[in-house]
Amino acid sequence: MSGPESLPSTTQTFDLREAVDPRGMGSYLLVIGASSSYRRALPDEGALVVGRSDEADVRLDTAAVSRRHAKIAVSSGEIRITDLGSHNGTLVNGEHIEGARTIGSGDVVTIGDTTLMLRREPPSTGTALIDMGRLRRRVEEEIERAADSARPFGLAVLSLGAVQMRTVLEQRALAALRLVDLVAWDGGSHLAIGFPDLGGEAARAAALYVLEAIAPLAPDARGGLASYPFDGGDTETLLAGARTAAAIAAPGVIASASETAVQHVIGERTVVVADSAMIRLFELIRRLAASDLPVLVLGETGAGKENAAAAVHHWSARAQKPLITLNCAALPETLVESELFGYEKGAFSEARASKPGLLERAHGGTVFLDEVGELPLGAQAKLLRALEVKRITRLGDVRDREVDIRIVAATNRDLEAEVRAGRFREDLLFRLSAAVVELPPLRHRRRELPILARLFLADACARAGRSALELSEAALAALFAHPFPGNVRELKNAMEYAAATAEGAVIEPWGLPERIAGIDLAPRPAADPSAPPAAAPSRFKPIAEELREIERTRMCQALDAADGVQKRAAALLGMPVRTFTFKLKQYGISAREGKRSP
Repeated sequence: MSGPESLPSTTQTFDLREAVDPRGMGSYLLVIGASSSYRRALPDEGALVVGRSDEADVRLDTAAVSRRHAKIAVSSGEIRITDLGSHNGTLVNGEHIEGARTIGSGDVVTIGDTTLMLRREPPSTGTALIDMGRLRRRVEEEIERAADSARPFGLAVLSLGAVQMRTVLEQRALAALRLVDLVAWDGGSHLAIGFPDLGGEAARAAALYVLEAIAPLAPDARGGLASYPFDGGDTETLLAGARTAAAIAAPGVIASASETAVQHVIGERTVVVADSAMIRLFELIRRLAASDLPVLVLGETGAGKENAAAAVHHWSARAQKPLITLNCAALPETLVESELFGYEKGAFSEARASKPGLLERAHGGTVFLDEVGELPLGAQAKLLRALEVKRITRLGDVRDREVDIRIVAATNRDLEAEVRAGRFREDLLFRLSAAVVELPPLRHRRRELPILARLFLADACARAGRSALELSEAALAALFAHPFPGNVRELKNAMEYAAATAEGAVIEPWGLPERIAGIDLAPRPAADPSAPPAAAPSRFKPIAEELREIERTRMCQALDAADGVQKRAAALLGMPVRTFTFKLKQYGISAREGKRSP
């Protein structure tokens, strides 16, 4: 038996009971001796003693090793090794250590003639596939968090085409993602991936990294990316934008949702569509334009029915002939027939000269009957006959005149309900609705909201002769929160207002119309009739300054009512949380100040 611990030995004994199957193991030591090796798992929390003693957790039976040579401790994911006063010392990566030393995966610990290599395998609870329903819920949570903390969020959709070795592809995709990322199968050949705290180019780079990882298994893979808030304010809008972008991307490329807008130059107007339904509707309009069918365009006020009618005419064989428009709701009932069919001199007291009607002037071209549901029943009957026989008779005349016209009609009314109520002729409805195009309202095509807003803002700035303006994140959030009952027309008016009143280079929520920004002005107190008339002020305070004072007061009152909770106070004012917190800093308001307000 050898004597002191420093005496050399050429034999080494390993306790094979310590050898374990490493599958699923988090961290372990690879123990390499003179003639054999084994693996020793490390605990999630706790310590192991390395030494020659029978009580050692990692037993090294060699004279160069002290009975209690070193201790390896695991705490909160950190691994540290401490020399326990051994005779020959402990080396980490060839250097003697004194006291404790943190070690990581790949570090080499030398104890006597034995080598211990630390290995840390990826945890088994990393990024995992979830179902699409759960991804939608998680994305909603991330959008809310991004809105409250002014952080970005990106949502990508990867179109994979024919998927080979699906399980291996999943593993490659998961390995390329961060632990916080979200991923789910969106159908059989698409992956939806959420990137918390990443937007713009950072999110594009992350999506491209995944695309490159799976390229050997899906060479035709491509992707689309939508970022909050610049491409959408809710899950479905971001998903729609990412899917549409993926559809137009080239293989190996990540396209942005902002690149998916389609411009149609229709005469002197430019129509921009980005919503997938609108893109397909204008494809339908182009096909219908090639025929001579009457087209009925349905949609709410301001949804763009005039653009659809202009497209039907512009893309038809009649494009070189006139497009004549009649707003049926803008004419008195007594003038509708004379406008439609014209009149002869002396037909009525004010008919001092003959005048051709709209149908006659549109010969060879197209007639657009806007708000056709407002036509009186008498005019409906005559219009139906004119369409059937393709001939009209002017008021006060007995001669028929041939007209070659195409009718495009539009209405925001339910014409079938009008038929049941006896206010619209059923036979005329059948005649007008040979082809029907129904435009969704802007609140159902949120994908287009930021694109159209920026386009209208740029146009308004150009007309006003001022430099370009940008919409802040908070302003975009306010736009997304507004239902836009006036649809595209209301959005355009809002951007023109913002361009006319903006003081800086960035449009904030308070630079939008009040009904959109949600600014609630204090009511003016009723005048006391018994009070003497007030003297005229020497000067007026600038209205912007007065509005800021009112807004500051109301924010303090809301904080008081909400017990200082900013989120509740913002909800009381109908103001986005991001805007509310921004203005707190701008006005220098604290929660305490709110509670002191009268």
